[in-house]
Amino acid sequence: MSLPSSDQGRHQPSIAEKTDTDHGQINQQFDLDPADIAAHAPSLRGRKLTAAVAFVAGTGFTLFGYDQGVMSSLITGNQFEATFPEVVVEASHPNHATLQSFTIAIYEVGCLFGALSNLWVGDKLGRRRTIVLGGSIMMIGAILQTTAFSFAQLIFARILTGYGNGLITSTVPTYHAELSPSAKRGRMIMMEGTLIVVGVTIAFFVNWSSAQWRVPIALQLVFEIIMVTCIGFLPESPRWLVKHGRNAEAMAVISAMEDKPPSDPEVQRTYYAVETSSQSSLRELTTGGRSQNFRRTVIAVWTILFQRLGLSDVNARITAAANGTEYFLASFIAYYAIDYVGRRQLMLIGTIGQCIVMLLLAILGYVNNGPAQIVSVVLLFGFNTFFAIGWLGMAWLYCAELAGLRTRAQTNALSTASNWTFNFVVVMVVGPSFNNISWRTYIVFAALNAAIVPVVYFFFPETGGRSLEDLDVVFALAHITGEDPVKVSLRKDVPLAGSREADEILGVSTGVQYHHADKPLTSFSSSSEARTPV
Repeated sequence: MSLPSSDQGRHQPSIAEKTDTDHGQINQQFDLDPADIAAHAPSLRGRKLTAAVAFVAGTGFTLFGYDQGVMSSLITGNQFEATFPEVVVEASHPNHATLQSFTIAIYEVGCLFGALSNLWVGDKLGRRRTIVLGGSIMMIGAILQTTAFSFAQLIFARILTGYGNGLITSTVPTYHAELSPSAKRGRMIMMEGTLIVVGVTIAFFVNWSSAQWRVPIALQLVFEIIMVTCIGFLPESPRWLVKHGRNAEAMAVISAMEDKPPSDPEVQRTYYAVETSSQSSLRELTTGGRSQNFRRTVIAVWTILFQRLGLSDVNARITAAANGTEYFLASFIAYYAIDYVGRRQLMLIGTIGQCIVMLLLAILGYVNNGPAQIVSVVLLFGFNTFFAIGWLGMAWLYCAELAGLRTRAQTNALSTASNWTFNFVVVMVVGPSFNNISWRTYIVFAALNAAIVPVVYFFFPETGGRSLEDLDVVFALAHITGEDPVKVSLRKDVPLAGSREADEILGVSTGVQYHHADKPLTSFSSSSEARTPV
């Protein structure tokens, strides 16, 4: 079976694709036994598989949002304060205000260490087992929080719960991206951002009476059990399987994702593209060359930083559940627009909108009369809308897409760790800032958002409309031709990963046979660096 070039289209059917001859050719091309592939075929295929993966990933991010919001709505309850007097803020105990903030913020420290541990754990355990490990740790932490009668136990339990959540949030976007068709990947992962808001909104509504503070904390167990149980019925990421030599299983999962037989040219091209980019080490995070891993890692971390700079504590200034409801509805704008408008355009629209809102809030804060305060409330809803469009789910999607297979787990671990770091810094800085310089804080955030715009425009490549392996070709082509990766990412003539032209760009030399391409290869690569596979 020969692999088609990119010029022949993405969905050209092979001749007699279900015949024994094709099975023999699969074996010859990739050294895979068709019987072994069939033995590892997932029970779900096509849309059902995509929906099941989206459900599990969505449950993980609903859990993330719920766990973020539940403690802040309970910590001032009478029974909670009776159990933990350390958080009661009184004139005789002014330091308790710090302990109250510490009780909430220490969770993020646990998340930070959980995300950082994924630098080493993620690729060893695999995506599924890492999610199961994180969910199991969160269940233990939730039980310890629910049964806590001492402040020390509560703090330990929150650190433990955060550690599990760090593992989950640094793995779920990668797992979801690697098991999503490129045409639907944007929508699928943007939905995770929407479900974070769903989780936070549920936490607002589940504000039980103070005598029942343990019930809302225990409720997170429902999400954790669903996630850990359901992922056992899903396949492992085919990218991780190839990295660990489980090639027949990877081919079976790719076939199920595309809902096509293993002999289909599209399935074979995807498998081949994954196979040629599967070897990795932690040191590759700092490498350049064709892969440009370091550049991609830095952009991923910048993405999270820009998300945190856009999201100040303005949301905390409206505590009504209506705010969360509007936030949830606004997130659907990005869900429907992401695969049509593109990643870069939404980031730019969201950031410019946030900048304008912050400037208007600064002006109204200076005026500070009754009508100005009413308009400020309306503008905060506008800020929610722009943030949901540009950054809410975008940061999770873009980081998962941008990194190459060789460093994807490590890059997402670093970017997620930076999320918790920057979140902690913003929370600690913004409160005192409003106390000291009042409405001028909005000017600071407006300036930061204004600075984000040129960085996104000049340095952030477009990732929409391409497979994860296609992005390796984009960066390699930019490297060997000396072009800007952003400009290359906007081109329509970049060959598909797995084609002969793409292999020349990547510098891959294999024994795979290709159909002849109609276009000359010299238009894509430098003859001094490229090697033609035979």
